[in-house]
Amino acid sequence: MPTMTGEPVAGVTVPPGDGPGFARWVRPHLAAMSRLAARLAVGADRDDIVQEALARAWSKRSQYDASRGTPSAWLLAITADQARKAVRRMRTGPDLSLADAPDAGPVSRPDLDARMDVDQAITALSARQRLAVDCYYFADLSIADTAAVMGCSEGTVKSTLSDARSRLRTLLEVTE
Repeated sequence: MPTMTGEPVAGVTVPPGDGPGFARWVRPHLAAMSRLAARLAVGADRDDIVQEALARAWSKRSQYDASRGTPSAWLLAITADQARKAVRRMRTGPDLSLADAPDAGPVSRPDLDARMDVDQAITALSARQRLAVDCYYFADLSIADTAAVMGCSEGTVKSTLSDARSRLRTLLEVTE
């Protein structure tokens, strides 16, 4: 059984094979899975993505290898994959236009406007940079766990985050 930090406990090499044990094993990671799903698949149902990720993790639980990363990194990699699939499904699904949406009227809140600016800037990053930013800053993963989710080295994550921060600085510059 892993600790609350997501680190594997010595001797535990696979998630528990029983339903209740598996539920206890994933419970500490659900919030991070939900945050990552919401960040990576804006407009999709994050709960559906998390459910699909959990179903995939359950069916692939024998493939978990504690020597390759923490349970958190493994589960978040599955969540990221399911979020990418959800985005692809949204792109090929019915096309809804803004004209079809009910008009709620303009809403202006400084905190919401700032959040929208940051979200828009993050959207302008490359897919790899967005994944690194979402994992490290929004899902609160370590560099090592982010590397496991991204399938690359820790140095590549650091470089990708540095490039992303540089690009975000440029995109978020205030000019008057």
